[in-house]
Amino acid sequence: MTINSDTALKAPKMLIADDDPAIVQMLANRCLKMGFKVDTASNGMQLLIKARQWKPDVLIVDVNMPEMDGLSVCAKLLEPRGISVDVVFVTGYTDPETIERCESFGAFYARKGPDFWIRIRAALEELFPHMADKIEEVVVQATNDSVPEHPRVLVVDDDSSTEKILASRLRKYGVDTLYAPDAVHGCRLAGKEKPSVIIVDNFIPDGDAKYLLHRLRSALATARVPVVVMSRRPLDAAEEQRLKHEISGLPGAVHVIKKSFDTNELFGVIRRFCSFAKHVDGVEPPVPTAPAQYFQQDDALTQ
Repeated sequence: MTINSDTALKAPKMLIADDDPAIVQMLANRCLKMGFKVDTASNGMQLLIKARQWKPDVLIVDVNMPEMDGLSVCAKLLEPRGISVDVVFVTGYTDPETIERCESFGAFYARKGPDFWIRIRAALEELFPHMADKIEEVVVQATNDSVPEHPRVLVVDDDSSTEKILASRLRKYGVDTLYAPDAVHGCRLAGKEKPSVIIVDNFIPDGDAKYLLHRLRSALATARVPVVVMSRRPLDAAEEQRLKHEISGLPGAVHVIKKSFDTNELFGVIRRFCSFAKHVDGVEPPVPTAPAQYFQQDDALTQ
């Protein structure tokens, strides 16, 4: 989706790619105010296709994304016969290999966390000095917008042991977890923290999974956050279809799964929308591309 500024005809073109929709929206809104013409991508393959077609002036790219990581995409784009583009890599990880690969492209590097906007400002001001005043003005306004270092998964379940088990295993892949014990707290936390994925037990206090889905889809901030439903008992086809059914044109549950200590299937689904930092046997099989409806950005970005 291309997002136009008032001075779109003269504005430098920026392509933002990150699998976290909250970060994409935050960056797009801020960079639009700086005066850039902005387009977005939610995974590596989208980034590759859009960059080749649109030929942006600058990329802001998350290192870890589904389908193809940001470093691999840029290696293809910056081949001798590729496009000419400046790159700002963003990531929550600081392992030496990642930093070395970023530097090998002659790219800028901004770590997600407290200093994120300071590093973004420094990179953009160096690349576009004629826009420095506007960039600084917008970044000063954005300093209170926190950018989490790692992807986050919200677990909504009245059984706290479920969250503890998932948190322990997801932590190995560089993914943080948030926890809510019921539907009401789950809605509030999702709206405030904007997680990459929500995992919800089918039967929770203050409303079931279907109730939570309706609440999430009624709020702009959570309208397209992917939701995975877990159930202690097997659900028949009609029950699964009810959970997956669209809600006012917005997606229902992306997947319905039986609760189990075997997390391979669950983690395979999560990886469609939330990149893992490490690779472990049993979690690495390729997964299908996420439905297109989850890659669309909120219409509010075009306003």
